[in-house]
Amino acid sequence: MSLKRRSYEAGHKPKFLVVIDESPECDRAVYYASRRAARTGASVMMLLVIEPHDRHQQWLGVADIMKAEAHEAASQKLDEFAARANGVAGITPERMIRDGDTSEEILKLIDEDEDIAILVLAAGTGKEGPGPLVGSLGKVAGSYPIPVAIVPGHLGDEDLDALS
Repeated sequence: MSLKRRSYEAGHKPKFLVVIDESPECDRAVYYASRRAARTGASVMMLLVIEPHDRHQQWLGVADIMKAEAHEAASQKLDEFAARANGVAGITPERMIRDGDTSEEILKLIDEDEDIAILVLAAGTGKEGPGPLVGSLGKVAGSYPIPVAIVPGHLGDEDLDALS
């Protein structure tokens, strides 16, 4: 069971949760969430989930090295998007790196942080569909404890400025 949302109570501040990944449309979610957060007095939390690939390589610490390298790459990716958020909206987002299944880690983080008020994702524009996260989320979004905003990946900065 999810914590009661406290985003707008005294001593709390609403957060827009953005999932950072390798998709080209990820920038659209960061842009929208950052602009919207700045306009509404909210903050942004960026989550990057490292999905486990092969954890059976226990020999000679290879798994530990791979995990450290994945965390370093994730930190660099978050640095890039944090700089983008700061550049477009003058905000400094919180950053979170988790290991596990992306969908599960999103729900865990929402459960743990009662100030997360909305999940912001961007939909892909390719013929393969909106992207795996948006596609899978569509099936369970009705059971989410917070609203989910899906930003069309084809919208440009001016379009998103008008909406945020």
